[in-house]
Amino acid sequence: MQISYHGHSIVKIKTENHMILIDPFIKGNKLTDLIVENEKPDIILLTHGHNDHVGDTMELARANDSLVIAPNELAVYLSWQGLRTHGMNLGGAKNFEFGTVKFTQAFHSSSYTTDQNEIIYTGMPAGILFTAEGKTIYHAGDTALFGDMKIIGKNHSIDVAFLPIGDNFTMGPEDAAQAVKLINPKLTIPIHFNTFPPIEQDPEYFKELVTDYEVKIMEAGDSFEI
Repeated sequence: MQISYHGHSIVKIKTENHMILIDPFIKGNKLTDLIVENEKPDIILLTHGHNDHVGDTMELARANDSLVIAPNELAVYLSWQGLRTHGMNLGGAKNFEFGTVKFTQAFHSSSYTTDQNEIIYTGMPAGILFTAEGKTIYHAGDTALFGDMKIIGKNHSIDVAFLPIGDNFTMGPEDAAQAVKLINPKLTIPIHFNTFPPIEQDPEYFKELVTDYEVKIMEAGDSFEI
């Protein structure tokens, strides 16, 4: 399995037979290396409805007939836009042909803002546990620190955790460092920082705060295999 990071909260997972994109915010993302027209996802996983996470889902899904898996209200809204969707909710898991998806809680908010400045409620925000080929990836989405992260780590052997560190809208470096201890992942990668002025952070500071755990700071386009 190949995993790559592409700025903000975008994660790409390539299994033997599928390509999965998480939170594909490409246009308007100054940190990404991706070009919408070049991406051919089979699956798009969304943590919540904010525009910097839904991003270019509609264009990508229409061009590639991608299956969009998202919290239920967001999935329903996107289905009304003509996309092929599968709605889920917190605590729920489902085995798909490409792997298992489970939505975890996340403490945040979730809405989609249209071009007409209409705010659409898109249900509860979520984190995602994705398991395939014997490996488990935890994408926390946008979240504050919460104690039940310990249960997530206890119940799942997490190979890679993607955690926001940007502060202001999500955990900052200090809380994210506490989250690592609760989740107990084999590898942690910081996300959701430096895209906009309110979330400017030094990922090296986060890395310094995390003791006894491996942290990998990735630039857009960096990849590795597990």
